[in-house]
Amino acid sequence: MFDPSPIPRVFAQAPGVDFPKAVVDGLRKRLSDQPPEAMSRVTLFVNTTRMARRMAALFDEGEASLLPRIRLITDLGQDASMADLPPAVSPLRRRLEISALVSRLLESQPDLAPRAAIYPLADSLARLMDEMQGEGVHPSDLRELDVSGHADHWRRSLAFVQVVERFFGADGDEPPDLEARQRMVIQRLVDNWGETPPTNPVIVAGSTGSRGATRMFMEAVAMLPQGALILPGFDFDLPRSVWNSMKTTLTASDHPQFRYRSLMDAIGLTHSDIRTWHSVDAPAPRRNALVSLALRPAPVTDQWQEEGPAFEGVEQATKGLTLIEAPSPRAEAASIALILRQAADAGRTAALITPDRVLTRQVTAALDRWGIRPDDSAGRPLPLSAPGRLLRHVSDMRGRTLSGVDLLTLLKHPLTHSGADRGDHLRLTRDLELEALRKNMPFPNERNLFDWAKHKEDRGPWVKWIVSILAELADSSSDALTDHVTHVIDIAEKIAAGSAASGSGGLWEREAGREAAHISGELMREAEHGGDMSVADFHSLFTGVLNRGEVRDPNEPHPLIRIWGTLEARVQGLDLAILASLNEGVWPEKPGADPWMNRDMRDKVGLLLPDREIGLSAHDFQQAIGAPEVVLTRATRDDEAETVPSRWMNRITYLLQGMSNEGMAALQGMRDRGNAWLTLARRLDAPQEHVHRKPQAKRPAPRPPVADRPPDLSFTEVAKLIRDPYAVYASRILCLRPLDPLHQEPDAALRGTAIHDALERFVNERVEGETPVEQRSRLLQTARDVFEEKAPWPAARLMWLAKLERAADAFLADEATRMNAARTIFTEQKGRAQIGPNGFILHGRADRIDRLNDGSLAIYDYKTGSVPTKKQQLAYDKQLLLEAMVARHGGFENVGRAATSMVAYIGLGSDAKTTEVPVDIDTLDRIEEEFVSIIAEFGVRSRGYESRRVVFRSSAQFAGDFDHLARFGEWDHSDAAHAEDVGG
Repeated sequence: MFDPSPIPRVFAQAPGVDFPKAVVDGLRKRLSDQPPEAMSRVTLFVNTTRMARRMAALFDEGEASLLPRIRLITDLGQDASMADLPPAVSPLRRRLEISALVSRLLESQPDLAPRAAIYPLADSLARLMDEMQGEGVHPSDLRELDVSGHADHWRRSLAFVQVVERFFGADGDEPPDLEARQRMVIQRLVDNWGETPPTNPVIVAGSTGSRGATRMFMEAVAMLPQGALILPGFDFDLPRSVWNSMKTTLTASDHPQFRYRSLMDAIGLTHSDIRTWHSVDAPAPRRNALVSLALRPAPVTDQWQEEGPAFEGVEQATKGLTLIEAPSPRAEAASIALILRQAADAGRTAALITPDRVLTRQVTAALDRWGIRPDDSAGRPLPLSAPGRLLRHVSDMRGRTLSGVDLLTLLKHPLTHSGADRGDHLRLTRDLELEALRKNMPFPNERNLFDWAKHKEDRGPWVKWIVSILAELADSSSDALTDHVTHVIDIAEKIAAGSAASGSGGLWEREAGREAAHISGELMREAEHGGDMSVADFHSLFTGVLNRGEVRDPNEPHPLIRIWGTLEARVQGLDLAILASLNEGVWPEKPGADPWMNRDMRDKVGLLLPDREIGLSAHDFQQAIGAPEVVLTRATRDDEAETVPSRWMNRITYLLQGMSNEGMAALQGMRDRGNAWLTLARRLDAPQEHVHRKPQAKRPAPRPPVADRPPDLSFTEVAKLIRDPYAVYASRILCLRPLDPLHQEPDAALRGTAIHDALERFVNERVEGETPVEQRSRLLQTARDVFEEKAPWPAARLMWLAKLERAADAFLADEATRMNAARTIFTEQKGRAQIGPNGFILHGRADRIDRLNDGSLAIYDYKTGSVPTKKQQLAYDKQLLLEAMVARHGGFENVGRAATSMVAYIGLGSDAKTTEVPVDIDTLDRIEEEFVSIIAEFGVRSRGYESRRVVFRSSAQFAGDFDHLARFGEWDHSDAAHAEDVGG
């Protein structure tokens, strides 16, 4: 196939060329004059499965012929000649072994790192070990480094590296890792070829040789009599001077072509020795030249000043380029979705190329409105699928007290109770949420769940199933990893099966379930190597293991619309490429922090620099931007701050700006084309003026029929009727009530209720002859007991008790005065009386009524919040005065008819004081007259229930329970009420 050559054969294709097609076409052309069986003698090595599939498909599209052997480089170890080599150990097993070793190291030296970092450290160590084995670096090489300036840090690093040194041993006690075995395989292959080189053609296509073992294989193939390399995305426009400037790893490893310079040095070639594999023109040769100039290494960027103004064909170079600088990630995703939709309508092949998985999910969601399902090469992370989420929830909830939110998270999961009777399960879940979890069950337990279930017969078996799950989740013991995995799987299967079935429900079904079963099964098989661990350590490990799984969409994707990672840009074959999320930290991704060695140490020992990943990303970018038509996108701001454009975006834009007027015009044209898409995206989501747009709401004042108006009100509802009549209309006439929060917290309302109960118990259990010290002690102990019952939040109980303790002395001093003035004390007294027209009933509950020594009454209310002033009590907050009015009518059964001489609020908040309002006959006559008047006023149809009539703070929006219903905000307090008849 190849003529004899004094130098290794290295071919290449320019960026943007459809690389797999060029390889296939070039191979056919070279063997066009050979017999048919010549093609079958060719072995073609590629680096990805997608590349192999594409090449096989291209061969199938042509004339019928024999095919070459298309193999992955990673499959070399499967050859029969390698059968005697020990099999590679599972990567998961190796990470578990390292986790166990790191755990023991931290037990002996706890100052090295926190235990929460065990699995991340093990994962990082495993990656370091893979890299060392791939690059042929032994731990002994690390000990020979000169680290005089980093002695303390290096001591810590070596402590961890020594943990994994046993896996580098040559005695064969430990099976090799994948990288170690791959290097052993390639080394044996190279040795065999040195003795008996293959006579048939061997070609490596599509690899850049960025990893040590792969490059060693490529060097060996290049030296074969019939061996050749075909490099993707080779920059033929790069001048000799630039190639010569890329000499050191420390200064040039972030350049897209540095891998090729390093490879050429290893096999003794220069850039002029690299020949084109197949004579096919790049889709945009002038664009390739522009990008080549823009991406010059930093030390020679000053060449822009000379070559930039002299660059020819700027308009041609940017003709197929569009630049979208979106104001937000959402706008970026919307514009990309529109572009992909247009491509699908036009029958063009298009791909979104980005490392940003959040953006790809947003674009996929945006495409769903048109029913376009892209072919996403990465799939969806397993932890985001239904089985993955359920397994994560179970792992996370083990060993801790579950809140109502946690319980509902499990009960409402789509796989829960999928074994049978899911409809009944959802009904019972709804009832439990509304009747208990949102009421008084912040932390469900066996006792209060069974108390709720006893009211209806069908709840018993279902609650028993929930209680059994809670009991299993409560286990927080440290066990072997095998036991932890078994426990999580058993609980997850029990949840999925439900209370009426056995088995595992739908947990392991469909693609996501099968992937979850595969990952869980692998962890179970290797769990014996993980040792013992706590529940918290297991959760960290289990989450990391689940993150390794990916789920492919089972539905048939659109044949023309794809989502690729950056590596797949080499596969090409596109009409349109969208290069998205071009911001620093995303593309290129910010190099991860290396906890082991700095750049200089890595370079000295022969390991890869962090810049290597940036260089690989730069090569992917250079390859992708050479497509026939390209859209470059970025968001100028994310959820937190302004973003920084990708270094490649900055270089291209700065170069164009500095070229000439032609460059500025070309850049503006790119932006204009991008702005057109942003405008379309905005118009797509903008509300349409002509489509049933409702007018702005007016301030409501509904007027229901008199017969539907409430015949009674409580003491607190009267204040609402005065300040916000609409709230009474919504609650009493429409029968609406606000939904209690699911995530219950120790808020002010609960604190008030708890303190009321504590004071009621304290007053009712008073002891004659108590000293002030004994009273204070009993008050605080009573509060402590009540808080323990009412508030299952230890921190909140302590805070409440501390606040009450600060107010205790003032309260007890006033209480002594009240006790001396009273001969009988009534607490929590219900009262009702017919007052007003048509037998209107006023009712409610009084916190405390004292019958004073002179026979009159003193009515008190405990306040943990702000206490109403005397003016507020007389004008609006008339609760205590209304209670005095009911007492005058004999509405409190145990108290009897009596006159009230005083009402007061007993403050127990930050301002611990008692606010008294003296009451006489004239005051009560006036209060009753006002009450009768307002009841009579609302007893006629013409009086509407106005929203927010006299609110305490007019500026507070949505402060009331029904302000949303009244659409407050579309109107303000200066608007007149819009009275409107409603109902019959």
